[in-house]
Amino acid sequence: MNTVKNKVQLVGNVGMTPELRDFNNGRKVARFSIATHDYYKNAAGERVQQTHWFMVVAWNGLADTAMEKLQQKGTEVAVNGKLISRSYQDKNGQKRTMVEVLAGELLLVEDEAKAQVNS
Repeated sequence: MNTVKNKVQLVGNVGMTPELRDFNNGRKVARFSIATHDYYKNAAGERVQQTHWFMVVAWNGLADTAMEKLQQKGTEVAVNGKLISRSYQDKNGQKRTMVEVLAGELLLVEDEAKAQVNS
């Protein structure tokens, strides 16, 4: 279990196209959101969809991949990475903490692959 200390795998749909930021030292970062969906039955027996939103951070080569492949909202993507948190002050001077997914891998989930799995 030592290798599974901070690992997250998500499959979801792009909700916000990536925003790229270049740094003077040649590094770059892309940030984008994805939505995942869970389903459950409520007390009346009706199927209910619950949506969860995650911010994803991709650096350097993965930032390039995100910018190239994830430009369309709704694109299905698999993200493998870890959770990170950071703190900042908002415009009112309040300290805020944000949890994000630091991407280690991005995989575009294409319709062909889904069709083969569902066959």
